[in-house]
Amino acid sequence: MQQSAQPSVVAIEAERFRQFIMGVTDYAIYMLSPEGVVVTWNAGAQRFKGYHPDEIIGRHFSMFYTPEDQAAGRPALALELARTTGKFEDEGWRVRKDGSRFWASVVIDPIVDPHGELLGFAKITRDITERRVAAEQLERAREALFQSQKLEAIGKLTGGIAHDFNNLLSVIMNGLELLRLSKDPAIIAKSVDTMARAAQRGASLTQQLLAFARQQPLKQEAHDIGRVIRSFEAVLHRALPDAMHLSLQMEADLPQAMIDPTQFEAALLNLVVNARDAMKEEGEVMMDLAAVTLADNEVDRLPAGRYVRVVVKDSGEGMTPETMTRAIEPFFTTKEVGKGTGLGLSQVYGLAQQCHGALTLDSRPGEGTSVSLYFPALPAQKESNLIHPGAGAEKVLLVDDQPEVLETAISLFSHLGYEVLSAHNGMQALETLRRTPDIAILFCDVVMPGMSGVELGKAVRSDFPRVKIVLASGYVTSSLRDEMPDIGSFELIAKPYRLSDLIRTLKAL
Repeated sequence: MQQSAQPSVVAIEAERFRQFIMGVTDYAIYMLSPEGVVVTWNAGAQRFKGYHPDEIIGRHFSMFYTPEDQAAGRPALALELARTTGKFEDEGWRVRKDGSRFWASVVIDPIVDPHGELLGFAKITRDITERRVAAEQLERAREALFQSQKLEAIGKLTGGIAHDFNNLLSVIMNGLELLRLSKDPAIIAKSVDTMARAAQRGASLTQQLLAFARQQPLKQEAHDIGRVIRSFEAVLHRALPDAMHLSLQMEADLPQAMIDPTQFEAALLNLVVNARDAMKEEGEVMMDLAAVTLADNEVDRLPAGRYVRVVVKDSGEGMTPETMTRAIEPFFTTKEVGKGTGLGLSQVYGLAQQCHGALTLDSRPGEGTSVSLYFPALPAQKESNLIHPGAGAEKVLLVDDQPEVLETAISLFSHLGYEVLSAHNGMQALETLRRTPDIAILFCDVVMPGMSGVELGKAVRSDFPRVKIVLASGYVTSSLRDEMPDIGSFELIAKPYRLSDLIRTLKAL
């Protein structure tokens, strides 16, 4: 008796799998020939691409691509990459039957026989337009929040500046009134001292703001940071009360780093004062100095290399995560009114950034705060002895377009014993130099209408090579450095400068 033919188990399972694939509605799953012609079409493909199987089978899959992608040859590239690498994955715009576009996630796998012969491709497409729209909306919301926070920070910054400078201006204006009204030498002397302190406080405040904005003109030189800290250690100890202790640890034979020692000392003092205020009545400030080797982006966005790390750690009350995120904002402070401007840590951050380094914070409530500064280390080199000749009685040419500033500079240089000549712009300065060839020093403002100080300095260096040149500026922005790349080749002094700063700069010549 002959038995009727029965379908094999493999055939049954294959048919079930085919029916399953054809019934999926959330994914477009279909087969392509080796040339890219559509040979199967499931319900999901029909649902969000809009084509009935009879309309699409036998046509090339490139019709789903946008005209610009077709012109760029992306369909053929997708098949080639799938064939040569074993899989192709991509996201991009695709086109429906009605011409509308959707954002698709695409996977193409090559199908080969047991001998490795290419039979075609399996293609899976998913419509992720909603996810993309949600991501774009989230990004717009983040940008709006960022702009709101930035405006809030700017508002606090301008409010803080106005408050502090109004106080300083009140001191100076009232002092000037007293000078006009009083003939008592004691009152006059006291008023002058008070106004001088207010002016110095204004200068320090401006420098802190410029440092935070990374526009403070730093005089960066190669220094042994350990030696700088040792020479400043007594000041740091005096910043702490008797009940607090400062401990200093540093490795031997540390590499040098490019820093401005004056600004670096101010940054250290800020950190120690912050530590003191965080510890209230007693505690310990630990300062650790070491050379470290970092991998790329291991700390902030610093490139791989060797760095000098300065850590200042206190045993104070610590900071909450919310406070840490705002700690370097200008004028943000958790101290009581009158206990601080909120610019200290932002100034330290600005210094680290200008020195191509980084600042990191590590703090937890009740566990103290650790501030780490990283400065790029310099290759080892032999030290050289520097000889600073004295100024002597020399002729100096002062150039500034602001009459009040020029008048003050003339008084300072005259007080130092120089024979002073002046000019209001670069062209006048060059004419004066041609008439007076024995001028020894050119002291010039950087930003002036017409010929800038850098342009004047280059002209003088070319035509009068024996003249020593000093450029003065209240700020040197990154854009100014781009416009004046030669500014770093001149001796710089930061405005506002004191008589002691002027003497130090002139001595360096």
